[in-house]
Amino acid sequence: MRRIKRRDGYRCMTVFEVSGRCTQPGTDVDHIIPGDDHRDENLQLLCSWCHTQKSAREGGEAAAKTRVKTSRPKPTHPALED
Repeated sequence: MRRIKRRDGYRCMTVFEVSGRCTQPGTDVDHIIPGDDHRDENLQLLCSWCHTQKSAREGGEAAAKTRVKTSRPKPTHPALED
């Protein structure tokens, strides 16, 4: 963990689309690609806010992949039935 902190300069590595790089100090070591790959190339330093946001997004994406899709018949209004 210290090795990753030193490599990333103790700063959060998140880059925002609009305002550039996060200015907060890095506190959490994060897997860039989730899983069991613990090589340095797959690790980055993030602030706790950015780490929480990234983890929530990844969790939502994973849940969406396993969600069962159902289709229901479109309800009709009683006044439009024959």
